[in-house]
Amino acid sequence: MCSRRQLLVRLCALLSATFILAGCSSLPRTTYTASDAASSTVLHLGELRRYADEPAAAFKPDVNSRTGPLSYLALSGGGADGAYGAGVLNGWTAAGTRPRFSVVSGVSTGALIAPFAFLGPAYDATLREVYTSGIAESLLDRPSIVHALFGSGLFGNTQLRELVARYVGQDMLAAIAAEHAKGRDLLVVTTNLDTQRTVIWDMGRIAAIGSPQALDLFRDVLAASASIPVVFPPMLIDAEANGHRFQEMHADGGVTAPVLTLPEAFLLRNGAIARGLRMNIYILVNDKVERDFRLVPNSTIDIAARTSASVTKTQIRSVLFETYDAARRNNFGFNLTYIARDFPSPASSGFETGYMRSLYQYGFDRAKAGDFWAKAPPTDDSLLNDFRYRKPAAPQEEAK
Repeated sequence: MCSRRQLLVRLCALLSATFILAGCSSLPRTTYTASDAASSTVLHLGELRRYADEPAAAFKPDVNSRTGPLSYLALSGGGADGAYGAGVLNGWTAAGTRPRFSVVSGVSTGALIAPFAFLGPAYDATLREVYTSGIAESLLDRPSIVHALFGSGLFGNTQLRELVARYVGQDMLAAIAAEHAKGRDLLVVTTNLDTQRTVIWDMGRIAAIGSPQALDLFRDVLAASASIPVVFPPMLIDAEANGHRFQEMHADGGVTAPVLTLPEAFLLRNGAIARGLRMNIYILVNDKVERDFRLVPNSTIDIAARTSASVTKTQIRSVLFETYDAARRNNFGFNLTYIARDFPSPASSGFETGYMRSLYQYGFDRAKAGDFWAKAPPTDDSLLNDFRYRKPAAPQEEAK
């Protein structure tokens, strides 16, 4: 289904023998300890990030300073399928019903979308360019077996970071800092491979620093969140603890969190939801979330691809149902959009421009028409209705 997963699985299969040969090769890293990791800071500041496994008390948004209902937009991962999210946001603008979000979170390809979604319709044209101009396809046009053998990703460590730097500059940083000062939050998820923890970066706080180092960190976090393992190398982010400097290894946020909603964790006050709080949650999944039937070929690559798709789909559905339950208990609005099960899958396993353009247009048309929000996660009823369970016909009685 998703080109991101197909690409990853096929690259793993093709390179497995190469990795065996390269097993003794690795790039040197400065060592650090679990104690260092537990107290590490970035840019000498401890409040630039939180971890998804921290207690709810660690999340302290200033909800009391906000008036009216909060709007929370959560953008999932999905690789090339991020074109759907770009189309939805542009179509939503065209419909004239797109809100100004109080909180925007992004994972993987959703992290690349998140700054544009956070800043609003003024950045719609740029977002469309990122996903439909063909620049995404160019990320995968120079594979190198040298990078695979002696580096940490098939496509080197510059192409994705250069794409981020092309669109994220000091002007964008200043614009995000200005919105952060108004009480809005922009969050991006990475996976710290050293600690195996889900890291939630406060991009508004990083932007507010305003220094060249902050811009570098902002770009590094976006690139790290979108760094599909094996395809792109993880990002090494400078940190320090206990007087010791080192680099943490951060990769695709989708490894540990397919989409970040966590509405309760961000809104709790002393263990309870703030009284009278109103909230609308919008979850934009750049993927298919309905289960489907497919006869899987009995081959290693196809089995691996189907297994990966099943794991990811199960993770996403779990988050959706948990968020839906939280929304119902707290009288929050729940809104979900995703790629329909019957949308044609890509012909190739890369960031194919034609596919991304068609997916962008599909998202745009759905959002502009206004028929794109589901009020509950999809059940399996439609799939079950497709199955035909028939009782075996009874054998005819033998003639007497």
